[in-house]
Amino acid sequence: MRTIGALIFPGFELLDVFGPMEMFGLLSKDYELNLIAEHKGAIPSGQKLAAVADHSISDRSGFDILFIPGGAGTRREVENPHLLTWIEKTAYHAEFVLSVCTGSALLAKTGILDNKHATTNKAAFKVVSQGPKVNWVRQARWIEDGKTLTSSGVSAGMDMSLGAISIMHGIERARKVAMWSEYDWHEDSNWDPFAKVHGLV
Repeated sequence: MRTIGALIFPGFELLDVFGPMEMFGLLSKDYELNLIAEHKGAIPSGQKLAAVADHSISDRSGFDILFIPGGAGTRREVENPHLLTWIEKTAYHAEFVLSVCTGSALLAKTGILDNKHATTNKAAFKVVSQGPKVNWVRQARWIEDGKTLTSSGVSAGMDMSLGAISIMHGIERARKVAMWSEYDWHEDSNWDPFAKVHGLV
């Protein structure tokens, strides 16, 4: 069983976290899901609905999969050295590192994405894509580069998560998860109409 550490912080995007956790959670024998934050307790999302972090970053840093969502709160957390140090340490030891939406800004700030291909929310692309050593991809639903997978905005996290499941368990298993959740999975990681909408291509 692989452990997933899903980071949450004030202003995280709800679907960034819970869409992907639904996908992984449907394989309950394969994944243990954990919500972790800088401090334990209720953490308000960008939509004001709170989620409870059972672990603090002081308690735990060892996860097989590190999961970083986006949301308005990332604009503050990119200046949080305590959190960034934890992300860097945890990512180094993780088997896989996943980010959704503007969560890639946190990974970029730590240097984890240096010399890798990555993507992010297309509406926020020009703001987020500041890591000078990151090969930012303007049009992609999600990007896999080594052990890092980064995705475009919000709902793209579910497509990326199914892509990650296909890497770990095969594409037929990922298709079953999509079927169980009645989700129309965009299997093509290059599918990205939003890049054109936001003038990136």
